[in-house]
Amino acid sequence: MGKETAQKINKSRAIRRLVIWYKRNSAVTSIVDTAASSAATASTVAGNMVSGAGSVVSTASNVAGNVAGNVVSSAESVVSTASTVVSNASSIAKNTLQPLVFDPLKRLQNNDNILDRVEESQSKRIWIAVDGMGGDYAPGPILEGCLEAISRFPINIKFVGKIEEVKDAAKKTGLAELLENEIDNNRLELIDSGEPIGMNEEATAVRKRKNASINVAMDLVRNNKAEAVYSAGNSGAMMASAIFRIGRLKGIERPAIGALFPTRDQTRPVLVLDVGANTDCKPSYLHQFALLGNIYAKDVLQVQKPRIGLLNIGEEECKGNDLSLKTFELLSSEKSFDFGGNCEGRDVLSGSFDVVVCDGFTGNILLKFLESVGGVLLDILRSELPRGRRGKVGSAFLKSNLLRIKKRLDHAEHGGALLLGVNGICVIGHGSSKSLSVVSALRLAHSAVNHGVMDNLNQLQKLQVLNS
Repeated sequence: MGKETAQKINKSRAIRRLVIWYKRNSAVTSIVDTAASSAATASTVAGNMVSGAGSVVSTASNVAGNVAGNVVSSAESVVSTASTVVSNASSIAKNTLQPLVFDPLKRLQNNDNILDRVEESQSKRIWIAVDGMGGDYAPGPILEGCLEAISRFPINIKFVGKIEEVKDAAKKTGLAELLENEIDNNRLELIDSGEPIGMNEEATAVRKRKNASINVAMDLVRNNKAEAVYSAGNSGAMMASAIFRIGRLKGIERPAIGALFPTRDQTRPVLVLDVGANTDCKPSYLHQFALLGNIYAKDVLQVQKPRIGLLNIGEEECKGNDLSLKTFELLSSEKSFDFGGNCEGRDVLSGSFDVVVCDGFTGNILLKFLESVGGVLLDILRSELPRGRRGKVGSAFLKSNLLRIKKRLDHAEHGGALLLGVNGICVIGHGSSKSLSVVSALRLAHSAVNHGVMDNLNQLQKLQVLNS
């Protein structure tokens, strides 16, 4: 039985088991809905009683003085206690029943679903080179993320950095024992390097410092000792190192950084490229970005026929600057992918497109803007929640929903962006990456290797448009 057939059978069985589970527990779902409704009603009644008791206090105090005031004040205290009991009961009902009705079918829509784990468990362990000195907080959080990723995914790590600094960071974070265990298990290897390329240094510094951590990590890929490389350091330096060390794909003029953005449909993110590698672009660059993105969407995102969009200020083909107009002509005449026309800013997250291409200047602004949206949105939601007891009850039921919203918009959940157009799998992390971002980025690198992205990217050179 072939590997693909076995995977399909396992997926079908997983879905069938989840459907059976869901049907058997549909009654519990009804119970939770009823409990939630009853809690809300009880809270409203309690609120009305407190309000009524307050009116009685006011009236009685005017009529009968302090004696009546004390009596009614006691009554108000009793009602307040009853309201607290209702609130506690609501919380208990939520905490007790909600895990019972967790809908496993919804996990098929999430990135960390059971089908992904089936796929990961069946794939081979791969070696990934990590620039352990790259990033604002390196090497501690980078090492922590690597150790976590090793336990979660079928990957091994070649951790490149100044070994003494790495070991000191491991001691400070309480990871020394785990680090030694993974080294003994041959799942992590420490590789010594020189000083890293600073975040504020010129990208050309990689040519002068050959033993910089990013160069050593890139050499591991060039020499086939690792199948992918990850760095949260200077993105310009990583791009320059990739070009100098492993080279560009034949026919590709400029590599592009592709980042995954969330959409309304959480099962289908959109790939936006370029998001920072090339601030000044030619129409031919954007055309090549579309070709690269089309392959990535097919292989990694598993979209059978990706819809390509060109980021512009209007849907009409006559809109935009000179770059947009000339690029539109190129993309419209391309037969190897499905060009869906211009994509306005409001359509990027709509799910209407699978790949959106733009110059690196515009894409980087779009990326940084999106990074701020999640935090701002949650702050607005918190400020708009009602105050008092009703607000607390409502917040308790909304908490899990708010956390899911934050997760979908948090750039740390995606971890990194793929550098497309070079002759190897390179994942660029955010400079402020911590352990969660590292885990997500290494998962992305594993997925790209496991789906054979490089094999299909190398087929691009056969296209007539790249040879003309």
